[in-house]
Amino acid sequence: MQQYSSLPEQNSQIDATPTLLIKIQQLRAELWLESSLNQLQKHLNECLLSASTTVPQPGAAEAAIFQTLVNDLNSALNTSKVAVALFQPQASVGKVCYVSSSSRRAQRPFLEVTDKKGKKLRLRSQDPIELENLQHLEKQQPPSAWQIADDAGDAIGWLIISTAPVNSDCELLQGSQAQLRSQLLSRAAAQFTVALAQLRQIQLLQQKSQHLSNSNRELERTNQLKNQFLANTSHEIRTPLSSIIGFTHLLLAQGYDPTRERHQEYLNIIQSSGKHLLGLINDILDLSKIEANQLEVQWETVNLPVLCRNILALVKEKAANKGLKLLLDLDPNVTTLVADPLRLKQMLLNLLFNALKFTTTGTVGLKVFIKGVFVHFTVWDTGTGISQEDQTKLFQPYFQITNSAVNREEGTGLGLVVTRKLAEVHGGFVQVESEVERGSSFTIILPLTPMGEPWVGEETESDQEITSALSSSLPLLSITPNNSPKILLVEDDLPNAQLMQIYLSKLGYQVTWVSSASKMWEFLQRLEPAAILMDVSLPDGDGLKLVQELRASQQYQRIPIIVQTAMAMKGDRETCLAAGFNDYISKPIDLPLLASLVDKYCQR
Repeated sequence: MQQYSSLPEQNSQIDATPTLLIKIQQLRAELWLESSLNQLQKHLNECLLSASTTVPQPGAAEAAIFQTLVNDLNSALNTSKVAVALFQPQASVGKVCYVSSSSRRAQRPFLEVTDKKGKKLRLRSQDPIELENLQHLEKQQPPSAWQIADDAGDAIGWLIISTAPVNSDCELLQGSQAQLRSQLLSRAAAQFTVALAQLRQIQLLQQKSQHLSNSNRELERTNQLKNQFLANTSHEIRTPLSSIIGFTHLLLAQGYDPTRERHQEYLNIIQSSGKHLLGLINDILDLSKIEANQLEVQWETVNLPVLCRNILALVKEKAANKGLKLLLDLDPNVTTLVADPLRLKQMLLNLLFNALKFTTTGTVGLKVFIKGVFVHFTVWDTGTGISQEDQTKLFQPYFQITNSAVNREEGTGLGLVVTRKLAEVHGGFVQVESEVERGSSFTIILPLTPMGEPWVGEETESDQEITSALSSSLPLLSITPNNSPKILLVEDDLPNAQLMQIYLSKLGYQVTWVSSASKMWEFLQRLEPAAILMDVSLPDGDGLKLVQELRASQQYQRIPIIVQTAMAMKGDRETCLAAGFNDYISKPIDLPLLASLVDKYCQR
């Protein structure tokens, strides 16, 4: 009985041996699975770290991740080749892009699978594979393909393996190994999806960082240009200011005597420096408005023959003083152009003054002709010419050609820059041709009809007056108007007030000066002025409101009131006229224009 009863124990021990072996093998397989996935994750992390610390070529980081995936899976499976086929939506096929390789094999790696019809396929890198075959490999048991998705869940390709039969006498073990292999490929695909999403985040951050870096470099460059511009501007402004302040100091120290030749010379220098400073400020303002895209263009239909003759009239005296000839060559077909007449005059005068400055003998000419749908304005001269080296710098701010025969104070170094930018605002451009000692030609090329609404009309009375004033010299004496008209000058700045009072007194006007709004009202009670000259900014009042109060009073409604103000921006003239002023003149005061306006309104 005892011997019989021990048999079950022996049989039980014998029966338990295969089961224990299977469990051990299963545990080893599971350990292999986790170890393989950990190894893959480690290598994927290394790819991500490399991508984050360097900026690889486009697509290189993705390729590294794909190749790591197939190589690690090939190493883990040992008996299988692994490949990735990327989905080609436009062709509805897959394309084998990555195949696991072994350093022991020199030949081009390939992967072998069985298609839907049972035919053997050898797939190498760049080979196509039909979508139906990929789906077949994915659905067969055990599967040979696993879908790869991006972080949005969209399929981007398949993991494919070619597997040798599992060598095992145990059917249960065979099934377990096939199941673990499937888990490996499925979880590896999931790890890849996460790694790809992380790579996208890294690349996005790198792009933002690169954009920020580029922005910082551009900001630094802009800051350098700004500092350079301010430094150049400070230098250019200080030059004429030094002359103005220095020669004024000499005059004050020695006593003012206009009859002395030396004093007259000092005064001429002060006047020349002041004009230079004003031209520089105007050019800087124009340039800054153009750069800020704030320059308003007043499109009008311009009578080109009239405009060209008026422009030559403005430079005629300067040409005569240098003994130069002025020529106008106007194509008979040139009649009108849609442009801003003020800016067109500015461009042409810049070129003409430059031509006159660099020409000592010979001729300066303006040629205007039509070519296609463009008008060409060519200013040419027989002057010193410009070297090729200097031509490359012509349109740089403050650049002035070195020439011992030319007074540097005659230009601001911004005229050509402003001219080119004004031409571009009009939809055109500027061309330069020059040879040393053989003269130069600058051509402004503008379209006949640029974008903008043309205003068709004639030159206004105010425009005629301004043109007349600009073409005249500063008069020290004038015909004294009958009955010595009385002028009430309302100005709080003493130098400007003295300048206008002295000048108008020499012209025969009786000028009463007051420095405030309250004084103005006081003098109006006992004075009947023929005209009032009023500043806008007063210590106890706003000129725009004062003129409205005067217009509201029947006693003062008919008195001409001219505003003289430092409000010289675009639209300021219109603002002043709308408030009730009869006319407008900006500071610094153009004395011939002031005389013309006062005479105009006092004669009424």
